[in-house]
Amino acid sequence: MDHPPPRGPARIDFQTDPSRYRHWKLSIDGAVATLAMDVDPAGGLFDGYELKLNSYDLGVDIELADAIQRLRFEHPEVRAVVLRSAKEGVFCAGANIRMLGRATHAHKVNFCKFTNETRLGIEDSSENSRQFYLAAVSGTAAGGGYELAVTAEHIMLIDDRRSGVSLPETPLLAVLPGTGGLTRLTDKRRVRRDRADVFCSTEEGVRGRRAVEWRVVDEVVPPSAWEATVRQRALEWAAKSDRPADAKGVALTPLDRTFTDDGVRYSLVRVEIDRAARRADITLRGPDAPPPADVAGIAAEGAQFWPLRLGRELDDALLHLRANEAEIGLLVFRTEGDPAAVLAYDALLERAAGDWLVREVRHYLKRVFKRVDMTSRSLIALIEPGSCFAGTLAEIAFAADRSVIFAGVRAGDNKPPATITLSPLNFGAYPMGNGLTRLQTRFLGEPQTLAAAQATAGTALDADAADAAGLVTFAYDETDWDDEVRIMLEERASFSPDALTGMEANLRFAGPETMETRIFGRLTAWQNWIFQRPNAVGDEGALKRYGSGIKPAYNPQRV
Repeated sequence: MDHPPPRGPARIDFQTDPSRYRHWKLSIDGAVATLAMDVDPAGGLFDGYELKLNSYDLGVDIELADAIQRLRFEHPEVRAVVLRSAKEGVFCAGANIRMLGRATHAHKVNFCKFTNETRLGIEDSSENSRQFYLAAVSGTAAGGGYELAVTAEHIMLIDDRRSGVSLPETPLLAVLPGTGGLTRLTDKRRVRRDRADVFCSTEEGVRGRRAVEWRVVDEVVPPSAWEATVRQRALEWAAKSDRPADAKGVALTPLDRTFTDDGVRYSLVRVEIDRAARRADITLRGPDAPPPADVAGIAAEGAQFWPLRLGRELDDALLHLRANEAEIGLLVFRTEGDPAAVLAYDALLERAAGDWLVREVRHYLKRVFKRVDMTSRSLIALIEPGSCFAGTLAEIAFAADRSVIFAGVRAGDNKPPATITLSPLNFGAYPMGNGLTRLQTRFLGEPQTLAAAQATAGTALDADAADAAGLVTFAYDETDWDDEVRIMLEERASFSPDALTGMEANLRFAGPETMETRIFGRLTAWQNWIFQRPNAVGDEGALKRYGSGIKPAYNPQRV
């Protein structure tokens, strides 16, 4: 029997704050914070399932992502974060199976993608913010629960003969550990391949000394020493951090935004949706005022500091389009403003790179641009008169699948000609998931072109110069612009969305493979496919029959 479609919020909202958390408890004791998972079983994002045993859905992860961001920006004094459970006998049972069985395919894939991005955010916090995460596993950590733990720098497991870790998706659900579990086992934990095979094929997983021997955890601790050892390890990791103990954090205040039937407007970002064309136009506005003089001025502006405010608004807009506008397949990026004003902010971000808050802003922008890279929509940048694709904002043009620049000006228009200007931040501040900058990826086989582009930093390049430097796909003057752009956008919208997703995912990440690119590549290729197979989601498949007592029926053909 088919399940009725799940009912949930008319619009999934990715904005929250600790006063609204239903699933996490955040506490801070000096240099150590504790994020305790205490999932409300009745707090699912959709109707029709209970979040038992600290299982999670997208709503649980939205809160986790918010907590991670707030710890980085609002609590510079926090140097170590302990992930643990507030429930007896269970750390986390992973993604909620009933939710997965009832969710649309698009929701499942976007859920897995957001969960991956959130867990990579934890690892980025440890690596780049020196805010180290530890996992204190007491009880069962299964599937996504173990995948959450494995993002930490150090995993502790209580040795009580009941607690253990496992990745049981393959034997139980006919799917894969979809939030990077397999990849982190081999690439991060360096678990031996044959042991990983056993681990991922065994419902009960491993516990005790075997878990340490197989490197799926770092240490086991007897119950009598558990709390003292957790505290001791957290303090040891905190001692390795360079985060300032006496700095004042920046409150991440609510975003200024207004939703309409055909878009959303923020203070610096405007999203306009053309449903007939299946297109969203995203316009980013440059700074209206000069940057602060120094880091004290940045701290005083707080969440209103232009790069931080722009990043938060763009991030929210991207997540809104992913989760709530599934049929919008084409994103067209524009900018408006003074390129010199953008470059002035870039100069401040470069000059004050050693400040903890500037470090956080730069790494946040890096993660937002990665979100652009990982958005499964066609991306087009239109560089028009009056635009400000300079420095940091030029990253949007380099993230796009194609970029087109207007040559000259329109008759009767007083806007300045379109230009691209590079800054030092384009050459290292915002690496992609492959570890390279977007320009390094763009010019992978042309090191001399990359060097020539770097030599132009600070110089405004008009259409001819930008085209000659390889920084744009096409340059059109007023005679050709309207028709060429219209044809390009209409043609893109006419292609198969499935074919485009596969093509774009292959082309965007040239260069070396990393753990991050493998996680997302395998999610796209494997989990996306497996989540549509009857063995998993058919009426007789594992996700539908889980918990019913009826064995799933599998098509035995290997394809």
